[in-house]
Amino acid sequence: MPFITAPKFGPLNWLEGFALTTILQGFPIFAAASLMVKLLGDYRGSSPVLTIALASMFYSIFVVSVGSAFPTLFKNGYEAQFFDANLSLSEKIACWRTRPATSVQLMASVLLLSLLAAIAG
Repeated sequence: MPFITAPKFGPLNWLEGFALTTILQGFPIFAAASLMVKLLGDYRGSSPVLTIALASMFYSIFVVSVGSAFPTLFKNGYEAQFFDANLSLSEKIACWRTRPATSVQLMASVLLLSLLAAIAG
């Protein structure tokens, strides 16, 4: 039996989209960069967790603000379905996972992080 769902409250929907952009797109990029820095021998004692979290958030702020203004230029970084108020959180992730470019991105991230972890470990 199909159900009709009401669109989400605006700030909650924006927060979901921002969190998905940060976690699914920004975090793998900066985690890989942090592992590369570790492999290069930079041991200054700064916390990589804080650096990765802040860089991922700044990346998301940039992608969301510029990508929503110019979606054709940022079609690989900005995911409009993350901000669709008619979709639930799981539906947003499911829609994102079904795109062919996403599977390539996830494969590249997994392989790169696995290789870097094996070398760093």
